[in-house]
Formats: sequence, structure tokens, C-alpha cells
Amino acid sequence: MIDLSLLYREITAGKELADLKTLAGANPEWGVYPASLHAAGETVLFLRREGTAKYLVAVGAAGPAYQELDGEEETGGGVKVKVCPLSVANSRVIRRYFSFTNPVALAKEKTTIGLGDRLGLASGGHLRLCRQYPELRPVLAQQSMRELSLTGRDYDQVLADAVWAVFQEDYQCGFGADADHLKKLDEIRTALAAGYTMITLDCSEHIPNLTPEQTDEVTRFYNALSPAERDRLEATFLGQTIKLKTGASFQFTPETLRYNAAVYQKAINFAIDVFHQLIKPATHRVDFEVSIDETLTPTAPLSHYFVAAQLTAAGVKVNSLAPRFCGEFQKGVDYRGDLAQFTTEYQEHTKIANHFGYKLSIHSGSDKFSVFPVIGRESKGRVHVKTAGTNWLEAVKVIIVAEPSFYREIHRFALEHLDEARRYYYISADPKRVPALAELDDDELPGLMETDDARQIIHITYGQILTAKDADGRYLFRDRIHACLQANEELYYRFLGDH
Repeated sequence: MIDLSLLYREITAGKELADLKTLAGANPEWGVYPASLHAAGETVLFLRREGTAKYLVAVGAAGPAYQELDGEEETGGGVKVKVCPLSVANSRVIRRYFSFTNPVALAKEKTTIGLGDRLGLASGGHLRLCRQYPELRPVLAQQSMRELSLTGRDYDQVLADAVWAVFQEDYQCGFGADADHLKKLDEIRTALAAGYTMITLDCSEHIPNLTPEQTDEVTRFYNALSPAERDRLEATFLGQTIKLKTGASFQFTPETLRYNAAVYQKAINFAIDVFHQLIKPATHRVDFEVSIDETLTPTAPLSHYFVAAQLTAAGVKVNSLAPRFCGEFQKGVDYRGDLAQFTTEYQEHTKIANHFGYKLSIHSGSDKFSVFPVIGRESKGRVHVKTAGTNWLEAVKVIIVAEPSFYREIHRFALEHLDEARRYYYISADPKRVPALAELDDDELPGLMETDDARQIIHITYGQILTAKDADGRYLFRDRIHACLQANEELYYRFLGDH
């Protein structure tokens, strides 16, 4: 065990934090994260790694923070210290003493990015990169109920992992926590109780997948609305040209009004109800995102306006809205579609968002490099982008480099369980296009993560990989994955930054 007696003595001697950080940085063999050295009254705390274990150390037993933390006491160089796990309970103690480790609402920030850390190990790398872009604000804790079930985590654990990364890197610019793609009121209540500062409402269960050509079905859904609601919609939208201050203009015909009401009205009413029941009365500031992107049919600008106008009229404060853009935003690969059409429609969507005063939100944003310049240019940087799977794929790249034989196990398992994963995600990957492992040397394996088919297969099978257990109930891969990434943390951070 590495002796930290010198550091402990310097702490008890009252050395300034800046000097302690310099000392820790000059002795990397200690495994101390210099930026994590913080003082809470008479207690100095810091994070330390030893092998594949990372934990919190508290020095200064007289301080209340020391007493509140759960951990094992030991003595080093005559100094009593407490070694504490990076648990949810201890993260709450840290949040009480260091306000910057609490998530905040980010709607007023111009450029935000959701980073969906599925393993709870990537946020340190993300924050090191964010420091290079001071105009950017990260949403570190971002998970959907689907992701929680596929990774075996909960909202408290996801937030705690983000808190420890913020503490480790001393990131004091503010970060968000997004309970993503929630569909039920109880899910939202759970996330709000956990302190999440962003709720993304997934309206997909209230949006029928209809096309304008399905006139009989459109009529049936439209007629299912109450007569009073139909009268209100017709009085609001028919017989006028709607001109926005941002330059867009719209006209509704009886046919287009019936179609949009048939497709979106129940979702609009659902969002209005959720906002007034749960978001507006919340005891802390909450950013509200409305997602209408989980549909088969792209959201036309006319439909976007139809949704936004009614939400605004009902007093709903929308901070961001996610349309279903034209083309395909498949997982883990670049945009597939007509870039010219995307550009034209994105310009119209931006005009609508700017008119109503919210950001557009780009879902499945991982690796969409061909449309990022369009998004940045047209939004002038006022946008929210969501990613998640990229972090997992970069983790897999670390495993390929560090433990190629282990990766081969994961790869074979992913192919065997691909059909299960397809129940949750749509991809166009074909396993027949992925080279057989037997034909690849270890130094050729990294190339798999540069091909769309292999990327998508590994991308969507993360849940099966992380939750698989043997006959004795032990994880097949999860613990080894964490150990590999923890042992190669700097490599993981570098891969994340490079990507």
C-alpha cells in the first residue's frame, strides 16, 4: 500500500489547498487526483485511485463532513483518516458541502450537450474536454428508463456518478441532470425527487404513426376529439396566414389541420397536463423538454408549429423540443439522408424554435458529423445535442486495445443476442457484413469500431452485455468491463476526447 503520510501531515499542518494540489501532482504514484482536493471546514477531502479502486479520503476528524461520511477509519503517519466508498449516500454529503456538485437547470445556457454516461465512468473525461470549450455546458447525468433497465442502475446512482466526476475534476461551471425519455407521471416524480434538473417528456405513446394518405384513419382520430376541441382548433388555425417574427409563415388547410390534430393533439394535451401537474410546481428549477421524435414519420415544420403554438398558449414553458428530423438518426453512425433537405427543414425548425424561445434538441446525436456543421451554423450555437452510445463505444475501444481476448468474448456474445437488442433499437446493421473474429488478428480488431455494422451491433447490445450473468448469478462481463476501464482510465479519457 502506498504511503500517504507526507500528504496527511501537510494537510494537518494547515497547508494551502493550492500547495497540496501541487504536492499531489508532483507525486503521481500516490494516485491522488490533484483537482479533487477540497476543504469543508476543518476537513480536507480528495479522491484517490489504487489499482482499479477509486475512493474518497477525508482528513480532519474534527470537521462535521468527516463525521457525516460513511467509511472506514485508519491511521497514516499518526494521522487519523477516513476512507469512504463513492456511494450515493456519500455523494449526498458532498453535495451538501460543495454547491457546485449539485446539478442545475441549463436552459439559459446557449450550447448544451447531453452525455448519457451509461457506465458511470466517462464523465471525468467529458469534463476535461468541456474545459476547452467554455461556452459549452454538459448534462452529465442523462438516462432514460430503458437505459436504466438495460444497465441495472437507477437515477440516484447515475447522478452520484456525475457528482463524483465533478468533484474529481473540480468542475464549477455547472452541469445538468436529465431524466430522459420519460413517459409516465410516476417516472417523472421519481426523477424530480432524485434532484434531476431536466425532464425530457417522451410523447411517443400518444402519437399514432399516420401518414396524410391514410384519410380514413386520420378522420377517425380527428373525430375522436371532442367537438369543443375541434371547434377550438378550427377557430385557431384555419382561415389565416400565420407569419412568425423569425421569417417563417404557415397556412393550414382543413386537411392539414385534421392530420396534425389526429397525430399530435393527444400528445400536446399530455404535455400540457404533465407540465402543470409536475414541472411547474417542482420545488427546484427544472428544464422541460418535449420529445416528439420517437415516430416513424418526420415532423414537418407545419406540425412543429402546431405543437409549439398550443403548448405556448396553454402556458407551458418549453425549454427545448425534439422534432423527428428527415432522414435517419440511427445509433452510433453518421446521418443518413438528403443533406440538402435536412438543411432546408432545419432552417424552418430553427425559425419556429427561435420564435417561441426554446432550443432545438438533437436526439441520437452520436457521430452525426455530416449534419453538425448545419446544426451549428443555423442554430448559431443555440442548441441541445444528446449523445449516449458513443461513450460506450469508446469504452469498448479501450477494451479492444487493453484486453483483446476479452473483447472477443463480448463480440461473440453481442452477435448471439443481437435479436434481443433489436427489440429496443432500430439499426440497419447486418452481422453478415462483419468480419469473422477468427479472420482478424488482435491488431486488426480496433478497425471493427470504424465500420458501421460492427459499431451498431456493439452499440445496441450494451444492455445484454452489462446485465448477463452466469448460473451462479455472477456478471459475465460487467465487473471485468469496469475493472478494465478503471485500470485504463487515462486511455479512456483520451479516446473520449479524441472522438
